[in-house]
Amino acid sequence: MRRRYTAGRLLERDLAPDPLDEFRAWLHDAVTMGITEPNAMILGTVGPDGQPSSRSVLLKGIDDGAFVFFTNTGSRKATEIAGNPRVSLCFPWIAMERQVLVCGTASTVSRAATLAYWRTRPRESQIGAWASRQSAVIATREELEAAAAEVAERYPGEVPLPEFWSGYRVEPETVEFWQGGIARLHDRLRYRRAAEKWVVERLAP
Repeated sequence: MRRRYTAGRLLERDLAPDPLDEFRAWLHDAVTMGITEPNAMILGTVGPDGQPSSRSVLLKGIDDGAFVFFTNTGSRKATEIAGNPRVSLCFPWIAMERQVLVCGTASTVSRAATLAYWRTRPRESQIGAWASRQSAVIATREELEAAAAEVAERYPGEVPLPEFWSGYRVEPETVEFWQGGIARLHDRLRYRRAAEKWVVERLAP
């Protein structure tokens, strides 16, 4: 199937000085357009054997110049981040003919910040976090459902924050904005951190 990109152009003069401000504007456009899960991003990590892996996670905020998400600290992604904190984030807003690619370094957020977000989660999501030994092999679906039922019975009221659950912040070193263009002459503008400022570079498509 051939696709023609006709949505628009991306010019240097249109960019915000800070990539996080530009990202917020693009995210707002994605929300306004009705994109499904506009905050979904592909998180790329690398294991100790050099094998890369990727998965979809949800961006839960932008805090102090970093992209924030939450997960089980025993999961594959968290284990790989512990061994190699250099990661990538990709926001594939295909319906808008746009993509944002972030490369940077991940680190855990404070326990207080993790708890604050945990308290905003629905009860069923909190129970699921306790019940799932994320990335571990399990025998059956019933095993997972039984674990969730046991957690619900154990915590009939408030569900406490697990020790194995945390937030992560990705501080960007580069942020690339991609806009589809006619005749595949796409616009790729990359912010690159240089000392205390951001430098914008145009990349060939």
